Amino acid sequence: MKSTYAIDPAHSHVQFSVRHMMISNVKGAFSGVKGTVVYDPNAPETSSVQAEIDASSINTLDANRDTHLKSPDFLDVAQFPTITFQSTKIEGSGDSLKIHGNLTIHGVTKPATLQVEEIAQEGKDPWGNMRIGAAAKAKIKRSDFGLSWNAALETGGMLVGDELKLDFEIQLIKQAA
Repeated sequence: MKSTYAIDPAHSHVQFSVRHMMISNVKGAFSGVKGTVVYDPNAPETSSVQAEIDASSINTLDANRDTHLKSPDFLDVAQFPTITFQSTKIEGSGDSLKIHGNLTIHGVTKPATLQVEEIAQEGKDPWGNMRIGAAAKAKIKRSDFGLSWNAALETGGMLVGDELKLDFEIQLIKQAA
């Protein structure tokens, strides 16, 4: 049976990882994730996902780096305050879903696929709400979204890698029918 869920911003986040100086990964996260998921576990292909992320919520545990990432060199949060995802097709079953959709970052929309790794069983929270959780991963190229700021290294290569690894941890609250 198809149910509508609201993404719980207080218990949802998107983490990312990007190669730095070709020697290690810098990690960070976005909070402020909100949106709607319409989900039918018996017919996941009829489901849909719409999500919005507050781009200014980026946090890499370094204030100077976060300020630079919010600047026009990267996300330009003053001009592009949100990152959005709208599903176009869902395939698979159980915990093995692929969610295809349109991802918009920095005002550029490109196709992206989220690989669902887990869908938790629905359960009741202490306040009587029914909740469900999901975890998914994706890989994108930041250059596809116009995020091309970089610097060449003396030893060859670039300061910031092009591939971003994304990890989604989403908690959903069932809405009244």
